[in-house]
Amino acid sequence: MRSSITIVAALLLTACMKEELPAPRADRGDARSTQLCMGSGYTQQLWFDLSSGEVVSENARTAWDLAFESAPDGWRVLLNGSRLMTVWPLGPVDITAAHDTAGLASIRRVDAASVVDDSLAFGDWRGTGNVFIVDLGLGNDGSPLGLRKLRLNVVDAAAYHLEHAAMDGSGLTNVSVIKDPQRACTSWSFTLGTQAIEPPRGAWDLCFTQYTHEFESYDLDYLVNGVLSARTTRVARITGKAFAEITAADTLDYPMSTKRNAIGYDWKAYSFETSSYSIVPGLSFIVQDADGYLYKLRFLDFYGAQGQTGCPLFETVPL
Repeated sequence: MRSSITIVAALLLTACMKEELPAPRADRGDARSTQLCMGSGYTQQLWFDLSSGEVVSENARTAWDLAFESAPDGWRVLLNGSRLMTVWPLGPVDITAAHDTAGLASIRRVDAASVVDDSLAFGDWRGTGNVFIVDLGLGNDGSPLGLRKLRLNVVDAAAYHLEHAAMDGSGLTNVSVIKDPQRACTSWSFTLGTQAIEPPRGAWDLCFTQYTHEFESYDLDYLVNGVLSARTTRVARITGKAFAEITAADTLDYPMSTKRNAIGYDWKAYSFETSSYSIVPGLSFIVQDADGYLYKLRFLDFYGAQGQTGCPLFETVPL
């Protein structure tokens, strides 16, 4: 079995892929129903491999703060969106001076769940000398985890070099985050250092997790529960077609996306009248995994055997 949220990140950035052509049909088994539970309060991140139908890794969503792109030419830095983390860019200021967030609401940033380049909270920080206030987000009990200042100084083929301090400028600490070449992103915590969170490249396809979604029409950042994809995963969203009738040929008619939130959270709907979730009818997906194989996927339920939420039941069928 090949050896998880991410990040988030997986987490997490698009890669060059071939044109949308159906993968050759192979005998890879029959339909499979799987139910995964993210725990009470959605506290766990589950990293899932389509080919084996198994969770290859699991971790508390509070176990990491930032995810650093690991490729030799990688420079992107992602927030742990499962905690509603945000940043405020201060510009090239003195990191040892005292700062606060008063009056900075208009420049507050989150990573868009798609994690396309122009949607990242830190942006292209290289060569700017910018200092960022980092809101560490929320703990499992909903309590705030505090603020920290961060300057990303330089990145090379082997590591990121950064410094961080308390909001009053005290406790300046210099850190080198060594890139993990086995993983698309290297996860890191302000308190614990480098963490082995995201499984190795090719070992996972989907991460079941809570994550931050921007509701632009309401100007609201909100925690939702759903599915994020690996950078090697492509997804087509299919509506208005019976699940039994979906074939590999449908990849020619339905665009495949490498956005991290291509499956996302909105395969379910919440009713304020009944205070319950239901699965959106007639919505299916075609997912291409790390090995290039295609699967059709649909969700069947969001409740576990004891009626708890956060336990998506889904069906996958190899194509």
